[in-house]
Amino acid sequence: MSTVLETRDATIRFGGHVAVDGVSCGFERGTLTAIVGPNGAGKTTYFNLISGQLRLSAGSVSLKGEDISYLPPAERAKRGLGRAFQLTNLFPSLTVRENVRLVLQARARRGFDILSLAETQRDLIDAADVVLTRMQLGALAERPASVLSHGDQRKLEVALLVALEPDVFMFDEPTAGMSVDEVPTVLDLIASLKTDATKTILLVEHKMDVIRALADRIIVLHQGRLVADGEPKEVIASPIVQEAYLGVAAVAAGGTR
Repeated sequence: MSTVLETRDATIRFGGHVAVDGVSCGFERGTLTAIVGPNGAGKTTYFNLISGQLRLSAGSVSLKGEDISYLPPAERAKRGLGRAFQLTNLFPSLTVRENVRLVLQARARRGFDILSLAETQRDLIDAADVVLTRMQLGALAERPASVLSHGDQRKLEVALLVALEPDVFMFDEPTAGMSVDEVPTVLDLIASLKTDATKTILLVEHKMDVIRALADRIIVLHQGRLVADGEPKEVIASPIVQEAYLGVAAVAAGGTR
């Protein structure tokens, strides 16, 4: 396996507060790494540094050997970095199918023509329907995104990322706000992505049962610093991690505090 994404001494300061403090970490193809830690540990901020929503104060981010530290999010996406946001980021007035079709058009570098004749877009529509079926959203294809339940909006957001086909998938709490019945669809989809040895997956998640089911590796952040890194059993079993970062009671119950 080869390292496809890497941060070196990644640091960001907000005034006198260091939110991410010198995090060096590499992520290999064919692996899923869960990023965990208590609230305020710097997990989402670290994601923002990788995806370009925030600029580094020091350090670097590289993708497939290229330094992307100063590239905007759109350029990072073009190079194969894909992120699904914790808060839904959809086109609410467009249908579910049109949302996915726009992503497919962007990937194919075609013009963004919502009103183009269906015949000229049939391949994109068919491809969109494949993605929607995979996410169990096919029955909602003609509905505006704005009328979807929160759980279905989250599923659509994951569908958009899948349609983009990035080299690196970044999921920030993909099951947040979903009902118990909705969670398995997303977990099955992420698990299926793991079967592609060319893809790299990063997952911020609070639910320890989800992490146990999916992760090949866990890294733990605390106060912006990388404090643990290893296989799930090893990290979860660490007394220091259980007590200080995951919570002994939470681990026993299958969640985090």
